[in-house]
Amino acid sequence: MEIKDHLLQGPKVKFQKTPNHSGEFAKGDLDTIVLHYTAGPLGPSLATLTNPRVKASAHLCVDRDGTVVQLAPFNIQTWHAGKSEWKGKVGLNKYSIGIEIVNDGPLTKSGNIYRAWYGASLIESDVIEATHRNESIPRYWHTYTTEQIEVVNEICQLLIDTYGITEIVGHEEIAPMRKSDPGPAFPMDRIRNKLLKGNRDEDEGLNDDLKNGRVLASSLNIREAPSPEAAKVAKSLTKNQKVKILEQKGEWFRVTTEVEGWVSAKYIGLE
Repeated sequence: MEIKDHLLQGPKVKFQKTPNHSGEFAKGDLDTIVLHYTAGPLGPSLATLTNPRVKASAHLCVDRDGTVVQLAPFNIQTWHAGKSEWKGKVGLNKYSIGIEIVNDGPLTKSGNIYRAWYGASLIESDVIEATHRNESIPRYWHTYTTEQIEVVNEICQLLIDTYGITEIVGHEEIAPMRKSDPGPAFPMDRIRNKLLKGNRDEDEGLNDDLKNGRVLASSLNIREAPSPEAAKVAKSLTKNQKVKILEQKGEWFRVTTEVEGWVSAKYIGLE
């Protein structure tokens, strides 16, 4: 992917114009990316973000398969942050690019069924139990796909390189009393630390305080290489099983328990 004339270019990028926007960013004001979840599927989310009666929008929407829909050029203010504050700045629409990621957010469990707020049911492998950064009790959350995480990471790097972005935050951080997105299923801290601290070497080792973890998913495949197509090396890891993290490559951890192998990092909680 690349950015030309404030538009994202790439084989999986589409454009659907939203009428919901303000003017251009004031010179020097754009310095932040705000990440959100849509709390619903792509279609209804785009309908909302392009509806002039709703008064909401964002710059991008990233679907479950990594497809990206751009709704406004990056030099134009969109309406995604609402009442918000971060490091002394109030009203983050004036300073930020908004990225919506298709995800159902918090879920409720009834028996063996996990449901989104709008009634959709999810399978257990698409669910984690985790504690939100602004809460103290764990809840069930819809997981993000590997494709989404990789695409968001790539887009953030492009935005940093093009616009000199210095902050990457979640809606939950700039409006903590109102919002919970993108939630604990998204590896926010790991992505922004990697991008903003200047470490672009995916093969570089983890920091000393990031070497112990536990499994968040009900079942987690452990593979011989950092790829979803790689062969499994043992039976799946189970929820809350503790692992030793040896190495990170992109969105994969090489871990050891009784055996050693690679697992998707989004399903490991760091301790």
